Formats: sequence, structure tokens, C-alpha cells
Amino acid sequence: MPSELKLFGLSTNYQLAEQVAANLHVELGKIEENTFADGEIYEHILESVRGDDIFVISPIASEANDSFMEIMIAVDALRRSSARTISVVIPYFGYGRADRKAKPREPITAKLLASLLEMNGVDRVVTIDLHAPQIQGFFDIPVDHLLAAPLLSDYFFKNDLTENMVVVSPDHTGAGRARKFAELLDAPWGVVNDDVAKDNPESPNAIMGEVAGRRAIVIDDIIDSGHRMQLTAKALKANGATAVYPVATHAVFADEAGQLLANDENIDHIVVTDTVPISDENRSDKLTVLSVAPLLALAIKRIYENEPLDKLLKSDNNPNVKL
Repeated sequence: MPSELKLFGLSTNYQLAEQVAANLHVELGKIEENTFADGEIYEHILESVRGDDIFVISPIASEANDSFMEIMIAVDALRRSSARTISVVIPYFGYGRADRKAKPREPITAKLLASLLEMNGVDRVVTIDLHAPQIQGFFDIPVDHLLAAPLLSDYFFKNDLTENMVVVSPDHTGAGRARKFAELLDAPWGVVNDDVAKDNPESPNAIMGEVAGRRAIVIDDIIDSGHRMQLTAKALKANGATAVYPVATHAVFADEAGQLLANDENIDHIVVTDTVPISDENRSDKLTVLSVAPLLALAIKRIYENEPLDKLLKSDNNPNVKL
């Protein structure tokens, strides 16, 4: 008897899990979740999963520690219920920025999370735009690393915004990401010298690349506090950019950063995805949220049917660009 595909969504981004299930034309599995008065999390799987292939969908976001424990407790319950395989779909891999020792006596927390997931019996991890692709090497189980760049770039093709454009990285560490995104859009690219931009945003040395008279896309994987995007937008407008579009996969938006950016006169529009839940306070007319649900649904379907995922890593508008 063939195994059955079942999806379970957890509380951190249940709406995204519902959209993934709708794309796959299946119902989400039934799970009871409660939090006791002292903060302990309780989860109970309310249907048989014996011999089934399970996909648990939840980012490690918002209250990151609670969302990670939700994943771990759900996996434990599923494993003890004789699921055949357990794949965890983590659209945003929280703690991914702690991927190395930058100072003595620092933890590598991303590796710790990888070890804990494996220890708990997870068979596979599916994620989108890790902060550093090398994090895949922290796992000894398969990791399917999906990319949001095709989806994000498609927004600019569909809205006829690709003409007279430049793609900019907010710092030197993101230069590779900016270069690839520029290739998708057939645009030039540049880098903000953030050390100069902090003190003198009007300085030509604040920008490496030609931005005057161009629409500037500022590409990053995460928007957290929003301060880096503000600094970058100020330097770009001071150096002659006609419009500034902050673009990122993960809209963490700490301390209502969405409103902070929306109220900034140097920022024209913001484009993100729904890998993490976005509060009403962080939404505005300046914000466009693109759904990763179709991408995740296709990935889950292909994994379940043992098909390759390489087609999902290409842009329909520019399929020859290698991401």
C-alpha cells in the first residue's frame, strides 16, 4: 500500500500552510496545540499518520524560540506515531545569521538547530534563502534549498519596471546576491559602501556603481530593523537614483520596521514574500507581499513523487541564468 502525503501547519505561519495545502488540493492534518500558563507547549496529532510521508510547515520566526519548540514537539509526536518520513518545511530558518564564530567564545547556533532537528528524527529539511548557503553543510540529511529570486524578479517583469534599472547590495557581503538578481533582470549592479554612507550619504564614494537616473532595487535576504535599508535608500537618492525599491525574501520587520520603511520619503515601494507572518501594523500601501505557497507546494509534490527540483530554481523570464 503506497504511503499517503500529509501536511501539518503550525501556529507561526498557519496561513501559509493553508495556502500550500490549497495549492496541493489537500486538507491540512489535524493537530491540537495549546500553551500552558507557564509557557510550556502541548501538541497532539489528531489523526493517524502511520506509514505516511509527513511535511510539517513552519518558519522559525516571530517568537523564534517558541516556533522552534513547536516544530520539535510536533516532530516528536509524529515520529512516535509511526510516520514513515518526516520532512520539515522551514520557509525562514531563524538563527541562520549565527552561522560562524565571528568572535571568540561565540556559539554557532545555526549548527545547533541543525543537530537538534536531526537528533529528533527529521528526514529532510526544505527551506528558502538561507542567510548563508553553507548552512546546508550543517546537516547530514537532505536539505532542499529553494530560492525566492525568480518570484521576486517576476514582480518587476510583470509590472514593466525592468527598464533603466540598477540592482544594489546594501553591503559588500551581499554582492553575490545582487549580481545574480541583476542577471535575472538583465540590469547592471552595484554595492553600497555602508561605512561611507553612514557618515556622508551624498559622497560618490558611498556607492560602487552607476545609479544616477536609474530605478534602484536594493536586494537582501532579510529586512529586520529596516535601518540598513533606510541608510541605503538615503545614499541612493542622494546619488541620483530616481526610485528605490527594497526587496527581500524574509520580512522579519522587528519593531514595526515595515511602518518605518513605509514612512521613509526615500523609499518608493517594498517587495517581500510571506515566508514569515506580517502583522497589520507592518503593512502599508507601499508594501507588496508575494506568496511562496505555490513554490513550496511544487517542491513538496516533487519530493513526494521523487522528482528533481532543478526546474524550481530557474526564472521563467530568464531561464538561462544559473542561480
